[in-house]
Amino acid sequence: MPLSSLDRRIEAATGVGIDTLWARRDRGMLDEPGAQLVDVHRQLVDATTGVTFYRVMLHRLAGGEHPVDGAFFESLDRILEQLREAADVRDARARRVVAVLEPIEAALGAAAGGEALSAADQAALQLITGGAKLYQHLITGQLAVTTASGQRVSYTDLQHLEAAGLVSRDSGPPVHAGQPVELTAAGRAALLAARRQNPPPTTAAAPPGAWPANPPLRR
Repeated sequence: MPLSSLDRRIEAATGVGIDTLWARRDRGMLDEPGAQLVDVHRQLVDATTGVTFYRVMLHRLAGGEHPVDGAFFESLDRILEQLREAADVRDARARRVVAVLEPIEAALGAAAGGEALSAADQAALQLITGGAKLYQHLITGQLAVTTASGQRVSYTDLQHLEAAGLVSRDSGPPVHAGQPVELTAAGRAALLAARRQNPPPTTAAAPPGAWPANPPLRR
């Protein structure tokens, strides 16, 4: 289970899992940019945990066990305010992670011959290709992109893709109704190039004497 919304990007940029990255930080095996990345990522994980805590409290309060009275609404207002503050802290720390991560991604792209499209970006663009909209949760205010497949792309990833000129968003409709998100020409070209460099695996031919995968129908 991801610890934060940026885990995939961090793993794509560093080439290792989050657990391995954290362990290397504790052992002093990372350079300064890598160590800084782990430090700000840990702060983001703590903030994400805080958001989850208040979301759980909100669900418990709305679970039907408490009478809907004055005390209920006071508790609701307090939890929503705490959730809003926790989300603000999380988003601020996510921006700090992105600020540290982007130079690492840029260096990785330069080392790969200028190909800056990471595996995480490719996966996000692939999801958006089938149709996607940016929604805002009416209670929590959290922003996320819902794709046609039902999977989600985080708002932080969307901002990254927008800044890179790979996707565009129609800001005309209200966010609670859904703002369409689609690939730009540059985004489609980048996704096509990534597919050409990493084509899907082909099915190997069956060795002689192997049982056929699709035997002929008997008449």
